[in-house]
Amino acid sequence: MQNRKIVVVLKGYPRLSETFIAQELLGLERAGFDLILFALRRPTDAKRHPVHDEIKAPVHYLPEYLHREPWRVLRSLFACLPRLGFWRALGSLAADIRRDFTRNRVRRFGQALVLAAEWPQDAGWLHAHFVHTPASVTRYASQLRGQPWSCSAHAKDIWTSADWDLAGKLSSARWTVTCTQTGFDRLKKLANGNSSVHLSYHGLDLDRFGSFGAARKQHDGSAQGEPVTILSVGRAVAKKGYDTLLEALALLPGDLAWRFEHIGGGEELERLKALARKLGLEGRVSWKGALAQKEVLEHYRSADIFALACRITADGDRDGLPNVLVEAASQRLACVSTDISGVPELLSSDETGLLVPTESPTALAQALERLIRDPVLRARLGDAAERRVRGNFDHMASIGQLKDLFEREWRAAE
Repeated sequence: MQNRKIVVVLKGYPRLSETFIAQELLGLERAGFDLILFALRRPTDAKRHPVHDEIKAPVHYLPEYLHREPWRVLRSLFACLPRLGFWRALGSLAADIRRDFTRNRVRRFGQALVLAAEWPQDAGWLHAHFVHTPASVTRYASQLRGQPWSCSAHAKDIWTSADWDLAGKLSSARWTVTCTQTGFDRLKKLANGNSSVHLSYHGLDLDRFGSFGAARKQHDGSAQGEPVTILSVGRAVAKKGYDTLLEALALLPGDLAWRFEHIGGGEELERLKALARKLGLEGRVSWKGALAQKEVLEHYRSADIFALACRITADGDRDGLPNVLVEAASQRLACVSTDISGVPELLSSDETGLLVPTESPTALAQALERLIRDPVLRARLGDAAERRVRGNFDHMASIGQLKDLFEREWRAAE
């Protein structure tokens, strides 16, 4: 490649729930890469994390719905028609539509036309975050421009995409990275030797999440005036399992002193609030809404337990390794979660946290009660979890891997 300017295609930007992406973008900039961001959607969050303000890359927004910017799409179509790659990209669209006859496919092609027509000067590489819709746009744009591309795959995008769709993108991309062993195993199998797939944990900016040196409370749930605080951070969506967590809280012994705090927005928030009322949890549950990173860090440090009841939904959607678990563990917070996806890659039961079967309020309640009653256990698990994070989940390792992959392409093009 002739330069170090990379076009990065994102589903939405900035997003409070995707700090791991923002952290990676900042790391690549600091490693010397020139980034230009193209997002399929405009931001919907009212707040921003500090890391978003540190990223220097300009942000461009592709038309979220083609009919809202028809002249922009039409100009792009006429600009791309003379290109040799147009017919190759159109052939890919036709093949995709035969298997998935949806308006979404046409929308992604239209967005790729705009990206190809409005291509930043001197950009020499395309990189997609998420292997579903952003990678569809990126693949079409790659064919339109004759530019190589790569991809970062995460969780929902891996598990809710059809095998044929993933296999096609893997064979088209020069390389793909993903952030959990389970995701890596799925992509490696589908790549079938036709593409390079790499495991790269996101990790955490350990400077931003410095060690918490203060002593934690020794409350054991026996005094109503000294409740043990259970915290969870995450969007109120099905895969987070918040209904299971609320049902588990309702099963805790009535004389046990605890309170629950939730941080995050999400489409199911009102339903969960209604469920909490139905279960008789009012007065013990606080809904904090979406908060900035600094505020979230303060809650990690003031809580006693972190809980997340991850599940696999009916359509296959699931978390990979939730970044909030890594964040909580970095603050010596005892964590309890479920034994799915990449969670066991961070939490080893009774070593660095507690793991329970998914969809089991009873097992989760038992684990929570055990942690509430035993501050010594909380301290032991929290200390061990922090050691694992600081020893194995420094985000600079992931940035280093990406830097090597990009620079390998640079050297090959010289």
